[in-house]
Amino acid sequence: MSDEKFDLVIVGSGPAGYVAAVRAAQLGKKVACIERSELGGICLNWGCIPTKALISDAHLMHQVQHVAPNYGIKTDIGGLDWSKIVGRSRQVTLTMSKGIEFLFKKNKVARFTGTAYVATPNLVQVKDAAGKVAASLETNHILICTGARSRELPGIKCDGKQIITSREAMVLPRIPKRMIIIGAGAIGVEFSYIYHAFGSQITLIEMQSNILPIEDAESSSRVEAIFKKRGIDIRTGTKTVSVQASPDGVKVAVTAGGKSETLSADVVLVAVGVIGNTENLFAPAAMPEIDRGAIKVDKTFRTRISSIYAAGDVIGPPWLAHVASMEATIAVERMFGASDRDMDYSVVPGCTYCAPQVASVGLTEQQCRDKGLDIKVGKFNFAANGKAQALGEIDGFGKLIFDAKYGELLGAHIVGPEATEILSEMVLAKRLEATQTELATTIHAHPTLSEVLMDAAQAVDGGAHA
Repeated sequence: MSDEKFDLVIVGSGPAGYVAAVRAAQLGKKVACIERSELGGICLNWGCIPTKALISDAHLMHQVQHVAPNYGIKTDIGGLDWSKIVGRSRQVTLTMSKGIEFLFKKNKVARFTGTAYVATPNLVQVKDAAGKVAASLETNHILICTGARSRELPGIKCDGKQIITSREAMVLPRIPKRMIIIGAGAIGVEFSYIYHAFGSQITLIEMQSNILPIEDAESSSRVEAIFKKRGIDIRTGTKTVSVQASPDGVKVAVTAGGKSETLSADVVLVAVGVIGNTENLFAPAAMPEIDRGAIKVDKTFRTRISSIYAAGDVIGPPWLAHVASMEATIAVERMFGASDRDMDYSVVPGCTYCAPQVASVGLTEQQCRDKGLDIKVGKFNFAANGKAQALGEIDGFGKLIFDAKYGELLGAHIVGPEATEILSEMVLAKRLEATQTELATTIHAHPTLSEVLMDAAQAVDGGAHA
């Protein structure tokens, strides 16, 4: 049993935990990280990374079936090896997890495998699978980075086979003929795209009036129209009443507009959000304030207990890996006096990796109007972009929102090819308070997809070249 003393003990090795561990080690601190499963947490092993591998394969399938013929490339798909597709995604996660293991060794981060229990504000126990204390770690600071898990709908229990979460959706033994997805946020939309590309009949259910409800309404509407054209059945404004599994399949009772209906599928994916992992983590003497599954923290990410901090999904939305990493970095720098910077949530990029991709930063058009802001909006379609035409991916647009008086960028919204990659320019522009004139007169390489953003800025005053 370890009786070492640390400057910092981190619980969880996901995008918050492992980044925090490395940063603290770089500051010369003695650091331990406790992880009960694979290094990298949910994001790396069961979320962000493996889903992008599946999306890459799905996009290739879509290209071969629907785009290649337009290029003059004729091919017949004799079938697909689903187990190999899933296997590739798992291999990607293994490679990334080993990369974190290397980082820990390089930076001398002590790794402990087991379940953490915060026994006191300065003592964390590591328990083995049998619940026995295998190590007790004394520490000056504790950082909770336990992440979140899929939220279940009331009265609906996921069985991991017919009624599943995103975790099971990544390793299904076979492609279901019919799949119902409940929840049309980024996770639901991405899995709709994946399984539809591989031949599943998809029904996507969303209680709110738009899919991707946190995105700009114009972005959501464009993706919805594209998905419907491809044959995905989208039911917005629809409430799920019950889900019943049987040997014959799954029945989903829904209501919309005062009418009830029962839908059938082989598999139902519940993707209605997440809730923080805080259960059985704290002794009463070390319990921070927790509200609806989220640990409450101040702007330094400190809880009401001075030695205990928290960052990432466990403190609530936005539930994004890149947000978790930045929160954890700031938490470490603040606890050790390395900086006094705050987290700026106004420049958080949002990304959905379907095709076309969706990416945004800042305010939506509706949010601007709700705030009473006087705005100017510029939009430019990918159909008029030379690089998009050459790629054969012309669906979507770039849309920029500016303050009418000063020209400052307030929001950027992109639907189209590689939207998540070209968004970074807009994140930096918003952080630096760039103006419409500065964006409109910045030289962009030609031909590139990012020219859409320059053209959108120029379109505010009718100056776009097309």
